[in-house]
Amino acid sequence: LQKVKNDLEMVLSTVQSKNKKLREDLKREQQWHVEQLQIVDVLTGIEEEMKNQVVQFSEKRAFQELKNKMLKLRTYKEELLNALGEFLEEHFPLPEEDGSAKKKKKNSSEEPAVELITLHEILEILINKLMSTPHEPYLTISDSFWPPYIELLLRYGIALRHPEDPNRIRLEAFHQ
Repeated sequence: LQKVKNDLEMVLSTVQSKNKKLREDLKREQQWHVEQLQIVDVLTGIEEEMKNQVVQFSEKRAFQELKNKMLKLRTYKEELLNALGEFLEEHFPLPEEDGSAKKKKKNSSEEPAVELITLHEILEILINKLMSTPHEPYLTISDSFWPPYIELLLRYGIALRHPEDPNRIRLEAFHQ
C-alpha cells in the first residue's frame, strides 16, 4: 500500500508538473495569438492605405496620360493648321498678288477701298465663329471677302448660305 501511495504521489507530482508546463505553454500560445492578431490588424491597415495610394497613383497616372494625349493632340492640331495655312497661302494667294482680283481702270489712281482677306483668314473666321457661338454660326459676308473664295467654299460644301439671308454664310459643321 505504501508503495502504491508513493507511486501515486509520484504520478500526481508528474501530472502536476505537466499541467504547470501545459498552462505555461497555453499562456505563451495565447500571448503569441494576441500578437499575431495585432500584426494582422496592422497589416490590414497598411493594405488599406496601399490600396488608397494605388488608386490615387492610378488616378494620377491616368490624369498624366490624358494630359500627355491632350498635349499630343494640340501639337497635332497646330501641325495641321500650319500645313493648311501653308497650303492655302501657296495655292490660294491674295487676289492683289496675282492681279486677278480687280480690273483696274486705266488712268485711275484710286486704291481699292477695302483690303481683301485671304482664304486662310476667311476659314479661320468661320471656324472661330462656329466654335465660339455654335447657336449662331453665321457670318455676314463683307466687302473684304473676295467673291470667288466665297463661291469656292459654297460650291465644295465647306460653307453653307443662310436659308433666309444670302449675305450670310457658315462653316459646315463637320464635327457633328
